[in-house]
Amino acid sequence: MSVRTVLALTGAALIGGLALAVPAAAEASVPPVAASVYTLSVGRVGASSAALVGLLGVVAGGLAPTRSAGPGRVRAWARRNGSVTALVAGPIAVAVGTAVAVTADGGLGTGNGLGGAYVAVLVGLASVAVGWRSRSRSRRAG
Repeated sequence: MSVRTVLALTGAALIGGLALAVPAAAEASVPPVAASVYTLSVGRVGASSAALVGLLGVVAGGLAPTRSAGPGRVRAWARRNGSVTALVAGPIAVAVGTAVAVTADGGLGTGNGLGGAYVAVLVGLASVAVGWRSRSRSRRAG
């Protein structure tokens, strides 16, 4: 899958998610009750997981173009597979973050994971950008 396809799918998921979120936000028959700080809802868990997957992609994509100072297994793995990991983890984080944002019943601070969903989308887009950059550098060097 080319980078243009990945970016086009990511953009389509974002635009589709925002288009689906507008009608859901327009109908507020019952105001949502704010959750406790310690309550783990499905939205919070999903958004946090998506943000961690996106962060994994950013770290793997950032380690891909580096040279290792010694015989490290993690860096050797990241040099071979880091850009691909970032390009796979980024759209996953964007898709899950968009899904959580679309299905959230309330605004920020209600315990539905909306803030984490926004973070997951941003970190997922950063993962795609870092993976794309490290992939293009590895092709140029080879």
